[in-house]
Amino acid sequence: MKTLSNGDYAVFFIYFIIVSLYGYWIYRRKHNADATSKDYFLAEGSLTWWAIGASLIASNISAEQFIGTSGSAFKMGLAISTYEWMAAATLIIVAIFFIPIYLKNKIFTMPQFLNQRYNGTVAMVMAIFWLLLYIVVNLMSILYLGALAISGISGIDITVCITLLAVFAVFITLGGMKVIGYTDVIQVFVLILGGLVATYLALNLISEKSGTTGVWNGLSIMRKEAAGHFHMIFDKSNPNYMEMPGLSVLIGGMIIVNLNYWGCNQYITQRALGADLKTARAGILFAAFLKLLMPIIVVLPGIAAYLLYQKGMFHQEMMSSKGIMDPNKAYPSLLNLLPTYLKGLSFAALTAAIVASLAGKANSIATIFTLDIYKKAINPEATDKSLVKLGKWSVVVAMALGVIMSLLIGEQLMGEGKQGFQYIQEYTGFVSPGIFAMFILGFFWKKATSNGALFATIGGFCFSVFFKFLPRFANLEWLNQFGFSKLNDKGVYEIPFIDRMGFVFLLCVIGMWIISKIDLAKGVKTNGLEIDAAMFKPSRAFTAGALIVGGIIVALYSFFW
Repeated sequence: MKTLSNGDYAVFFIYFIIVSLYGYWIYRRKHNADATSKDYFLAEGSLTWWAIGASLIASNISAEQFIGTSGSAFKMGLAISTYEWMAAATLIIVAIFFIPIYLKNKIFTMPQFLNQRYNGTVAMVMAIFWLLLYIVVNLMSILYLGALAISGISGIDITVCITLLAVFAVFITLGGMKVIGYTDVIQVFVLILGGLVATYLALNLISEKSGTTGVWNGLSIMRKEAAGHFHMIFDKSNPNYMEMPGLSVLIGGMIIVNLNYWGCNQYITQRALGADLKTARAGILFAAFLKLLMPIIVVLPGIAAYLLYQKGMFHQEMMSSKGIMDPNKAYPSLLNLLPTYLKGLSFAALTAAIVASLAGKANSIATIFTLDIYKKAINPEATDKSLVKLGKWSVVVAMALGVIMSLLIGEQLMGEGKQGFQYIQEYTGFVSPGIFAMFILGFFWKKATSNGALFATIGGFCFSVFFKFLPRFANLEWLNQFGFSKLNDKGVYEIPFIDRMGFVFLLCVIGMWIISKIDLAKGVKTNGLEIDAAMFKPSRAFTAGALIVGGIIVALYSFFW
């Protein structure tokens, strides 16, 4: 396997120095000795629209995107792009309907919203849950998958890679949300540039293998010779139907996945919560446009690797330690083809994605622990200065826990031959429907009660577990007639993951409605939010941009249906 040359390392360290110095300059320029906790955690009022949009994308795209999505593209093709293109549509919905509610009610954290809308019990339960989810699932997976990719490219021991990633992320995070937001602008630029270089090289290589030259020729050849990898909507005959079940990727559980992730996720919405509505919406719209472009750098490389694999390349590079072809190695295999310096730049881009995601996640962990647990339940009289100090220490502790778990159990959960992206989706998807039901009814139905919210949280998880293991105890062949089950390779009719999420969401909504009605009959009071319909009205510029995004999405799905 190829490793990095001295020139590649030189490019990487130059990048490291530039980002570090820029982050320090931002910190010194905007640092205020009397900074409030909101200023530290949210960069209140200081992030521009382009910084918000770039930060959203840089924090969203990490190892699980580059490695996991490219691996999924290797296996199933362009259909995995639905996570990107549906996210663009979701961001528009979040900007119009969710962000105004947060800003009007001065919401800075998700547990704060739950406390204000329901009660302290719901907020505390969810705050603790989010901390566990962010550390055990997200922080650990980003660290391990990121280190696995970097180790595969550089040849550096994976333990060293995990440690260095954590140290770099802590360095960025300790500067607060301002440093994260503005350094993310550099991160996302290098990230996209490196991805474009990898895509360009792969398409050129396909052209050369066919006796021609040029990127467009390579794309044309790829569409012709890998035609089965250029469909967005699968029918039941497709072997990947369980991962992407037909129209459900447009009107089913995929909507819940995206709305929960982009609209009810501290880690993501935190970028916009410190800005005014106009700036927040502009930043989110910018992020939506960037999401439309992401398949070029995370999906096309995977499809290109598939075609090159069919032509005899990467057979050794993509072999796991157990002798199994590992799709997760598609993107690192492509990067190993890059010439000196360009390989170093792409290596820096991948590292940038991982570090940006780690830094944003760590800051959200610190925000929730400090503002929603420590200040609420442990020390209500804590000063802003002490909260900022505690937030910095919690970043270090959270990252240390992530490193320890990555080293102890990362390989068992996400080792070679396994789908790290599926690990993340599986574990977060067990609770996403309940959380989203609790939020969406909390937004728009004033009669939703705290007992109903608790049911959605706990019941949603229980329903997810039930549907996951139901095929072991019941024959679901009858669901096949309605398109909600398919015979798997073990001879059992299984419900696709995305459909399962849709079922659980509907059950949570129904359960919340019934419980809330019972509570209201008993005289239970609710804390419904005051909503002014005028606050949902977007500006003409935003409306024009949103229509363009929508039109592009419709065109893409129509063309690649």
